[in-house]
Amino acid sequence: MILTEISGPVGRIVIDRPAKANALTEPMLRDLTAAFDDFAGRPDLRAVVLTGRGTVFSAGADLDAARAGLAVSPEWERLSARVASMPCLTIAALNGTSAGGSLGMVLACDVRLAVPQAKLFYPVMRLGFLPRPGDPERMMALIGPARAKMILMGGQKIPADEALAWGLIDRIVAPDALLDEAARIATDACGASAEHLRAIKALLH
Repeated sequence: MILTEISGPVGRIVIDRPAKANALTEPMLRDLTAAFDDFAGRPDLRAVVLTGRGTVFSAGADLDAARAGLAVSPEWERLSARVASMPCLTIAALNGTSAGGSLGMVLACDVRLAVPQAKLFYPVMRLGFLPRPGDPERMMALIGPARAKMILMGGQKIPADEALAWGLIDRIVAPDALLDEAARIATDACGASAEHLRAIKALLH
């Protein structure tokens, strides 16, 4: 249910469980982390694009798995930390809504693109869970504490146009152009050496 593809210097990781709105199980989280681990160890890659199959990026934790403990699993934090530490450019290409814990790995990416119908939300207050530790920090770095409270405490679903205005996403792209736009943004990184790319990324962090 986690697919990987490589096209030249660009790797792609795809959440492929569209019949379940790409809801994540613990094995899927481990597979996502393993996919990023594998790509991090490939010196020929300059960019990684994270996306989903179907019309939803990810509904977050699979509800049955969440009730069984997935909502508080350390695998969420491991995954987001792995994404944040990638040596190359990481682009989240949101083919639809990103909800709950799935937003963690999106926040950890360098660039976030989304289709117009996407919404972003993190319903931890309503569900009675705490967000994973790194997620509020990354969210506040992008949109500030007040807007982070709107999402995490107010439970607001942020549509793509508002998310763009806030800085939660970086560009709205038509669904049929989403992956092409991700590839276009990666063009300069793909033409650089791995050392140059890492050096610029280090300055930005």
